[in-house]
Amino acid sequence: MIQYPGTLPDGTSVQDQSAEEWALALGDVADAGFDCVDPTESWLRIGDLSPERLQEFQDVVADLGLRVPAVSSARRSPVDPEHGEEHMATLHRGIDAAAAVGAEVFNVGFFRALLPAQQRALWFWTAQGPVDAGPDEDPETYRLAVDRVRELGRHAASNGLVLSLEMYEDTYVGTADGAVRLVTDVDLPEVGLNPDLGNLQRLHRPVERWTEMAAKVLPHTNFWHAKNYLRTEDETTGAISTAPAPLETGVMSYRQMLADAVALGFRGPITCEHYGGDGLSVSARNRDYLRGLLGTRRIRGMLAGG
Repeated sequence: MIQYPGTLPDGTSVQDQSAEEWALALGDVADAGFDCVDPTESWLRIGDLSPERLQEFQDVVADLGLRVPAVSSARRSPVDPEHGEEHMATLHRGIDAAAAVGAEVFNVGFFRALLPAQQRALWFWTAQGPVDAGPDEDPETYRLAVDRVRELGRHAASNGLVLSLEMYEDTYVGTADGAVRLVTDVDLPEVGLNPDLGNLQRLHRPVERWTEMAAKVLPHTNFWHAKNYLRTEDETTGAISTAPAPLETGVMSYRQMLADAVALGFRGPITCEHYGGDGLSVSARNRDYLRGLLGTRRIRGMLAGG
């Protein structure tokens, strides 16, 4: 649902729309051939709905033949220097709502609200966003991050959910090594990683090769935001350029990553994402591509073996 904004052109919020208006957006998803949806808090914060409105949301989802296997929070860093405690309360409400709608996963990230320069940019990731100090630079905040993720993970587990940490630049899960360090320090079976490597491969700066990153984080994966980017690096000038692309045409090979993840035991939900253009149609194309990969002899054999 990332292609659907949470604030409408007239300035009103999706939170205040009628169930019939929610059904128009979710109907697009069903018409695109999806039977599952991640509502994504950038569109609708289901944790901030009243019980009556949450039931309306569930009724709309059911009427359209959809279900909700995962709920992704957005820009609610648990250690935001100004809003961390407020975000924690929001995330706890989100976990309860995710459980109420039958989700298996609640996704959390450490990325914060977009800065003005990011809001003005055509692609927000080309402008510098907030930067978290590293674990060794600010050990107190890092310990707080570990403690708060544990708190959220235990809450998720008490509701029958797993918690997934979304990789995003300049946060504690902004590199493969940092992500593995954090999830290892949290040390809870219900807390894993969302290897959204597209968030890193799209940056106009040097980043670790996707193959190296995948090898580090896939063993800890329990949920996945799948998207891809074209990436060009000019070694003679240092220029780097990126642009969104369908899964099969971007720089990362999802054929390889999906096979590796399944071989390592990954069985979680995958949310298809795409920025720009008709993002929903590209997401539907990505869904079909992933389903095709899951039907190949190599992966089908691994799934049959458990």
